[in-house]
Amino acid sequence: MDEKQNVEQTAEEVIPNEPQTDSAAETDEAPQTEPQPETPAEPSELEKAQAACAQEHDNYLRLAAEYDNFRKRSQKEKDNLYTQIRAETVGKFLPVFDNLERALAQETADEAYKKGVEMTMTQLVEVMTKLGVESFGEKGEAFDPSLHNAVMHTQDETLGENVIKEVFQKGFRVGDKVIRFAMVTVAN
Repeated sequence: MDEKQNVEQTAEEVIPNEPQTDSAAETDEAPQTEPQPETPAEPSELEKAQAACAQEHDNYLRLAAEYDNFRKRSQKEKDNLYTQIRAETVGKFLPVFDNLERALAQETADEAYKKGVEMTMTQLVEVMTKLGVESFGEKGEAFDPSLHNAVMHTQDETLGENVIKEVFQKGFRVGDKVIRFAMVTVAN
């Protein structure tokens, strides 16, 4: 216990007693000053950290949106490029298709020759179908200027208005992209 008393005594010696003053007397004697305008308080460390975190989150969201837009744009460009390359490649084979079609239209006495041309044409059509190529421009279809190229107009009462009467060359497309317009004769 003696140690405890010593500690208490030394604490009293170190901390002097504060003089007590009359608070009422102080207020009367203190000069009156005008209230000073409040200055904005410095943001605390927590507020600064929260603001920095919000800014970084905003930057992250913007970066994520930019990346997503880039990814979508790249995929669209890739798809368009693929369609364009298919269209150009198929366009190179269309003269072969036309020649095979003309060969099939000719009469021949050699059945083996005719069968070979038919098999070649069938195989070419299958490959084009697998590539997503569609042919259009058949006799009796309605004329569409976005797909058909009218090289002649005729009067034919048996056909309706703007109907294809004759097809000189079939048209082809891949999806919405027209590879070649159909050359046709339009009635009426």
